[in-house]
Amino acid sequence: MLFTNRNMLGSLLLIISTSVACAQQPPLWNQKKCAVVLTYDDGIDGHLDNVLPALDSLQLKGTFYLVGSAPAVSNRIPEWRRAAQEGHELGNHTLFHPCNAQLPGRTWVQPDRDLSKYTVNRAISEIRANNTLLQAIDGKTQRTFAFPCGDLRIGDTSIYEQVKNEFPGARGVSSGLYTAAQIKLDDIPAFAIQDQPASYLIHLVDEAIKSHTLLVFLFHGVGGGHAINEGLAEHSQLLHYLKQHEKEVWVAPMAEVAAYMQQLKQ
Repeated sequence: MLFTNRNMLGSLLLIISTSVACAQQPPLWNQKKCAVVLTYDDGIDGHLDNVLPALDSLQLKGTFYLVGSAPAVSNRIPEWRRAAQEGHELGNHTLFHPCNAQLPGRTWVQPDRDLSKYTVNRAISEIRANNTLLQAIDGKTQRTFAFPCGDLRIGDTSIYEQVKNEFPGARGVSSGLYTAAQIKLDDIPAFAIQDQPASYLIHLVDEAIKSHTLLVFLFHGVGGGHAINEGLAEHSQLLHYLKQHEKEVWVAPMAEVAAYMQQLKQ
């Protein structure tokens, strides 16, 4: 009996110590099992016409990476300002969206927007100019950055290294599900979405829930308006699934999630 009681006591102590250890762990993804960030690139009319109404109808917040020179930005400033007031993030996607035309499949890049012909100072100046423009729209000083085409460098020089202290984080284009400890805030992974079925989008959410990781969606057009497009119905099914699982999934703009990860890494 004494041996049995000692075993029971040992088991009880193990349970108590495990419970205490779990209680001391930092909250995971703002008390949720995973985090999901909905990002939309280039600042097009479809984001204002299709995406924002869909997000707002479900009280979900997204990040819109705006190209300052885009007509849909300059022509619809009051609507972007209203989106920011409603809690959406206006992210920095540079002033002119320069990409490296020397890479395969880049014949569409205009000569005056060929990143390989830029100086580092020019690239930095255009990023900062876009920050100034975005602040004039939303009045905010904190926002995240997204690399156009995922291009991180001019030659051997990192562009973002020069401005990283001006942003809480930067979104890249390489895909993957990672924990906060694994993610590098200067190249946050994202899944680029184009003509995918809703089942694929929902599967990614389920995988993020299981693995307790960050899932970033990278959309361009939704319901048209861009060569890289996702269907309205598929996008809507994703949003409704996220809403149905809001007790498990933290959906927030990238700036908010990046700031949260910064705190966890301190």
